Amino acid sequence: MAILVDANSRILIQGITGHTGRNLAQKMRAENSPLVGGVSPKRAGETVDDLPVYASCYEAVAASGANCSFVSVPAPLACEAALEAIDAGIATLVIYTEGVPIMDAIQISAYARSRGVRVLGPNAAGCISPDLANLSDLNAALLRRGPIGIVSKSGTLTYEVIETLNAHGLGQSTVACLGGDPVVGMSHGEVLDLFEADPETEAVVLIGEIGGRSELDAAERVTRMRKPVVAYIAGLHAPPGKRMGHAGAMLGSPEENVPGKRAALETAGASVVDDVMGIGEALRRVMVPAGAG
Repeated sequence: MAILVDANSRILIQGITGHTGRNLAQKMRAENSPLVGGVSPKRAGETVDDLPVYASCYEAVAASGANCSFVSVPAPLACEAALEAIDAGIATLVIYTEGVPIMDAIQISAYARSRGVRVLGPNAAGCISPDLANLSDLNAALLRRGPIGIVSKSGTLTYEVIETLNAHGLGQSTVACLGGDPVVGMSHGEVLDLFEADPETEAVVLIGEIGGRSELDAAERVTRMRKPVVAYIAGLHAPPGKRMGHAGAMLGSPEENVPGKRAALETAGASVVDDVMGIGEALRRVMVPAGAG
């Protein structure tokens, strides 16, 4: 099994005729990810890499049985595209688009929750379950199937985590990148709940950063988990008032800085490491008592 995407996923790309959409379609096809088509209202009836282009998500879902979508459209169109996907019956939605207005992101998140739809993003790399399905821009060739779940805000840091896991012989069950904007869909804690229920995930890596309360809220979930959690929080030396890459990565209240989030996670029972390269060793330590080392 896996979370969010698996062998039963049927993926659409909204914006498939754009530069990013075309490149992603080509990559997904090369990786044998279950991509079934794309959506582009003005280019309906065409094909991209031998995949059909539909006029709307409604048409695409009816014709292909699509249940996941990757949104790669201009920021002013992202809200309309996301709401259409939700109304059409898409169950898992990745909003890759950067620069989505905050009020649009709030509307998307609220509507998705009301309909039971899982949204990663805006500004999210997406999610991938190695060897099963890739609903992200992550390079599937760098991942290995295994027992470690990863939930992260940062796609770049996620690659570093994957590298250290592979070096320790620890593959990944699912990798979920939430997005770095101030308002996003799913939180760290919601993904932790999914990993806790997934029989193939034996331990979880949580990657966070300064700004926002997602990691703080996740700490409460950690207290209830049977599976070990190893965490790393980026941004220790971030200067006040300056964004550190992501729009949401800015120091706020004291508990939203690195010491505050580290303390909350440690108190909850997570193993918090000082740098990304220490994650593999930490996992080996915490997984031994469970018989998985």
